[in-house]
Amino acid sequence: MPGPGDLQSADTAWHYGDPLGEQRAAYGGGEQRAAYGGGEERAGRSGVIIVDRSDRAVIEIAGAERLTWLHTITSQHIAALPDRSSAENLSLDANGRVEEHFVLTDIDGVTWIDTEGSRGDPLLGFLTKMVFWAKAEPAARPDMKVVTLIGPGALDGPVADLLEIGADTDVYQAGGLPETHHEDEPLGFWRRMPSFGEDRDLPVVDLIVPEYLLTRWWDALTEAGARMAGSWAYEALRVAARRPRLGADTDERTIPHEVDWIGGPDELGAVHLDKGCYRGQETVARVHNLGKSPRRLVLLHLDGSSDERPVPGDPVTAGGRTVGRLGTIVDHHEWGPIALALVKRNVGTDVELTVGAETAVSARIDPDSILEDDRIQAGRAAVERLRGGSAVPGHQS
Repeated sequence: MPGPGDLQSADTAWHYGDPLGEQRAAYGGGEQRAAYGGGEERAGRSGVIIVDRSDRAVIEIAGAERLTWLHTITSQHIAALPDRSSAENLSLDANGRVEEHFVLTDIDGVTWIDTEGSRGDPLLGFLTKMVFWAKAEPAARPDMKVVTLIGPGALDGPVADLLEIGADTDVYQAGGLPETHHEDEPLGFWRRMPSFGEDRDLPVVDLIVPEYLLTRWWDALTEAGARMAGSWAYEALRVAARRPRLGADTDERTIPHEVDWIGGPDELGAVHLDKGCYRGQETVARVHNLGKSPRRLVLLHLDGSSDERPVPGDPVTAGGRTVGRLGTIVDHHEWGPIALALVKRNVGTDVELTVGAETAVSARIDPDSILEDDRIQAGRAAVERLRGGSAVPGHQS
């Protein structure tokens, strides 16, 4: 099986000896079933894996104006984000291209941000530069680490009971870890994230904990029934759900519409369309109201007959012509090698594709990964009315 390539940090495990079994354990398969000893029904409800993601960069923002200030310089609507809530957010360049993607959680008067490890310093530099006179104090927190739970057992069962997480917990809801509260800030918290898996039915819960408590929580959660899994399992379940990752599934030309990052927290997006005054807003509004993004994110199924694999950034070609860019590629426990890719919008699901530069592999687009947008765009409809035409098919003015 292929190695992790650029997907894997040297500080975290790619797998613990059974990478495909680790993925199945999130559904309650393999050793997970035996651990509970309660048959298929019990295991299916309580499967959960734990993944070390301590290579994520964590930033703390204190100050009374932290949310209103962050609201003005980023793409998400967070000025009135409730306490113990989370959101995904972007920083765009002047042309609306994605520079940073991060998750933020506001809890007990502090906003916590985490992002790709390689983007921590650039993001902190941008935030620090933009403070001016605002009452906001961004600071690096390398002592805070991220751990992720995946599977139904993250919301129901011994692991959820240990964390005091209810089965009805909403996506982006957050809470302090039990018995770790401090008078100034929580010494760790959990938050629910959008679900993973091919049917997007596997709950995902992140834990952000101080490094000195990491081993304690890891041991407690595995003793409660969570199975250790490497980043391979995390990436496979993420890719199956078509959840993009900054840097792996984006490039320097990516705009939010291409990777389905449009929408507020209630839409699981990172760009709210009912706010303005942030860098790159003009491109977002123009694409939303007048056009379509030039590329779109798709799930690819790859020929698995070769042990060699392409790598993120390799070209996607059709008939010898480059039509896209390969993103994350990983072996899935049921589907074999799968990948995310940004391809030109006019490439259909019936087109025969080849991916890879040095290693050429045939691929096909999963038709279920295509999200068609057939709405009549407000700006386009207005243009058609001014021209004396109609934006509604079959209607004559």
